[in-house]
Amino acid sequence: MKVLFIGGTGTISMAITRKLLEQKQEVYLLNRGNRNELLPEGVITIKADINDEVKVKELLGDMTFDVVADFIAFVPEQLERDYRLFKGRTRQFIYISSASAYQKPLSDYRITEGTPLANPYWEYSRNKIAGEDYLMSLYRSEGFPITIVRPSHTYDERSIPLGIHGNNGSFPIIRRMLEGRPVIIHGDGTSLWTMTHNSDFAEAFIGIMGNIHAIGEAVQITSDETLTWNQIYQTIADVLHVELKPYYVSSAFLAECSSYDFKGSLTGDKANSVVFDNQKLKRLVPGFTAKIRFDTGVRMSIDHILATPALQKEDPAFDAWCDNVITALETAKKEIVRMF
Repeated sequence: MKVLFIGGTGTISMAITRKLLEQKQEVYLLNRGNRNELLPEGVITIKADINDEVKVKELLGDMTFDVVADFIAFVPEQLERDYRLFKGRTRQFIYISSASAYQKPLSDYRITEGTPLANPYWEYSRNKIAGEDYLMSLYRSEGFPITIVRPSHTYDERSIPLGIHGNNGSFPIIRRMLEGRPVIIHGDGTSLWTMTHNSDFAEAFIGIMGNIHAIGEAVQITSDETLTWNQIYQTIADVLHVELKPYYVSSAFLAECSSYDFKGSLTGDKANSVVFDNQKLKRLVPGFTAKIRFDTGVRMSIDHILATPALQKEDPAFDAWCDNVITALETAKKEIVRMF
């Protein structure tokens, strides 16, 4: 199979690239080359900015592919560009959408591909929905061979998945736990969530590639394991061999008291209880099941982060924000008690 990935070095795409190379597939990556030193041997790179449409068209020449997948398309205009570049060049075009596109608030916490798409809280999700609509219109009007994939919270060895973090990723939370300091958990920690290891995601994704039954379809790819946020944070603490000191804060409060986009990522996503029904995926990819349980996957991530100084990025601004939120709420509690 001859495949082209636009991007190809992210959490999801890197795992797929590795598995395809293990299978001796022909893998091309089109990107700017910023992280290509991490790529395994055997990848064929086309170094270019995908937004430079003229240059990309020149570099592609008369090449055609069995599959083209865009991992870095976020707005419909980027998909319009992809359509111009790859119409007639591929037997399948895969768009990476997002499970955050499902309706918020949910009418039913059990999510299938038939769950309506609507997210008034997060522009990122609305743009993903618009991208899906654009591609489906092309499929219906002229048979452009699209497949839409909706990931949820997917992680790898470079970061642990969290509900609340700053701009420098997960290490500041690991540091807080190791130092015995409280960590903020949105809500009361009892809402349901699903974490998916990128190696499991890659296996399912490859099963969809070149699959004639996936053309014109949208399919979600997640683990079947469901956890509460309390269980997620407790598992992380257990791996670190520390006591978890949770500090619960309303998601609405967090959204209003931060420059971070918690309105989108919490109200429009992680604060909602979700349970994914993956029957459609398993019909498309018979025999698939996610194999890496969260406690196993997060242990691999933490071991790798603690052994890799480059991944231990401090975030003093986020750390101070956490402390300020906690201090302000504790002060408010004392003041209310004093008054009444």
